[in-house]
Amino acid sequence: MDIQVPPADRGATRIAERVVAKLAAQAAREALRADGAASPVPPRRGGGPHATAVVRRPPDTDGTGGLASVRVAVELPYPSDIGAQCGAVRRHVASRIQELAGMEAAEVAVAVERLHSAHFTGHVPGRVR
Repeated sequence: MDIQVPPADRGATRIAERVVAKLAAQAAREALRADGAASPVPPRRGGGPHATAVVRRPPDTDGTGGLASVRVAVELPYPSDIGAQCGAVRRHVASRIQELAGMEAAEVAVAVERLHSAHFTGHVPGRVR
C-alpha cells in the first residue's frame, strides 16, 4: 500500500548551524583558490578558513526562505589586495549558502586572522614594500 503524503505535511529538513559553518568555510577555500590567492608560504597547521554561523530562520518546507549570519576567518598572502579578496570570499560564501542550504546569508563577516609572506619567514631576502 503506497500512501502519498502532501509536501506540506512531510515536515522540514533542519540544517544545523555547524553544517552552515562548514559550508561557509569550504566556500571561502573555493573563493580564495579561484581568486589566485594561493599563499607563497603554507598556512600554519589548521590555518585554513574556518567559520561560525547562526541560523536566524530555517528554510521553509520548500527549501527556501532561510536566513543565516556567518563569520569567516581567513589567512591571506601579503602583499595582496586584501579588500578584493575579502569581497570575493563574502560574495562566494553568500552564494554557496543560498545554493546548498537554501538560506540567505544576510550577514557575512570576513576576518583576516593572519597574513603570510615569504619575507616574514626569511625565504626571500630584503624588505617588504
